[in-house]
Amino acid sequence: MKYIHQTCRILVGCLFIFSGFIKLNDPVGTAIKLEEYFEVFSEFSPIFHSFIPFAIYLSVLMCVLEVVLGVALLLYYRMELTLWLLLLLILFFTFLTFYSAYFNKVTDCGCFGDFLKLTPWTSFTKDVILLALIGVLFVQRKNFEAVLGKTTGDILIVIVTVIASYTAYWTINHLSFFDFRPYKVGNNIPALMKALPVDKYIYVMEKGGKLSEFEVYPTDPAFKYVSMKYEYMLDGKKVVSNQSPMPKITDFRVWNDDGDVTEETFKGNKMLITILNAEEANVKSIKEINTLVKLLDQNQVKAMVLTASDAPTFDHFRHEVQLAVPYYFSDGTVLKTIIRSNPGLILLKDGVVKGKWHYNDVPTIEKVRELLK
Repeated sequence: MKYIHQTCRILVGCLFIFSGFIKLNDPVGTAIKLEEYFEVFSEFSPIFHSFIPFAIYLSVLMCVLEVVLGVALLLYYRMELTLWLLLLLILFFTFLTFYSAYFNKVTDCGCFGDFLKLTPWTSFTKDVILLALIGVLFVQRKNFEAVLGKTTGDILIVIVTVIASYTAYWTINHLSFFDFRPYKVGNNIPALMKALPVDKYIYVMEKGGKLSEFEVYPTDPAFKYVSMKYEYMLDGKKVVSNQSPMPKITDFRVWNDDGDVTEETFKGNKMLITILNAEEANVKSIKEINTLVKLLDQNQVKAMVLTASDAPTFDHFRHEVQLAVPYYFSDGTVLKTIIRSNPGLILLKDGVVKGKWHYNDVPTIEKVRELLK
């Protein structure tokens, strides 16, 4: 029984630490996911709408709590309190993932941020397994003995809490340490908007209860078609899948009153200034952005604003902050995916992402020139 408890404790502790730090890498993304849940639950009660403004704070609390509880479990720190909190947290997660899976309302729970996408039912299954593992530990919660002194344990937990909290603070006020989204630095956006080329089509056929695979459709009428497989290269590795390779980016689009200008954003050097919501944008940073814009023009880099605000709202905003840059429209969800900053800056060279900056880190013209070499 001892080894079962040890295995459960290590698995649960490590998974919570990993999950927590993955989300701390992008707490804004977790907040966006919480907002989705609050919108869905507001169908039952309008009170959930009141939680939306606090989504970022709840996100940080949840992510920090995951890491701290994971470490506490590994250290046998205050096991009764730790296991009660873990049980309540996993019950909350299990409810969310079941709701997502059964009602198909939120198709990605965000359990591991953008690092690993899980289907709703996979997420639910994962949480049920975790619930069982925590349940095994919870039953024995009074029998675990601390391996560290109370003071030492308290100090270590405080240190972990400070590190986790500062990680959240940094990524919110700058950008993620690791970008797992398709718009990360180095990616070619127009290339990712195209379906991957298929190297080989494989026909799965059935004859006499036996499955066989063919690269050329068999002429023998005794073979019955079952399914198709696709072989293609993904990130330098050969992949064989039942799913036809789809573009990684399917919803990037830029337009103005004259029509679609998406292709224009991929020509030459562009500095995209994303302003998701003009009414909530950080106004203090615009002065520094304006200074950069004047220098960009002299260095043959065209600045373009992409916004999800309506024209009257954005016109009022840009005149108020004197942002003399042509503006275009894009979908709000896409802008939130591209960069977790309002405003944010993305440097493109022929559609390739050369740099991304939070409004707290507006680059110098020298940095822009260096990246475009």
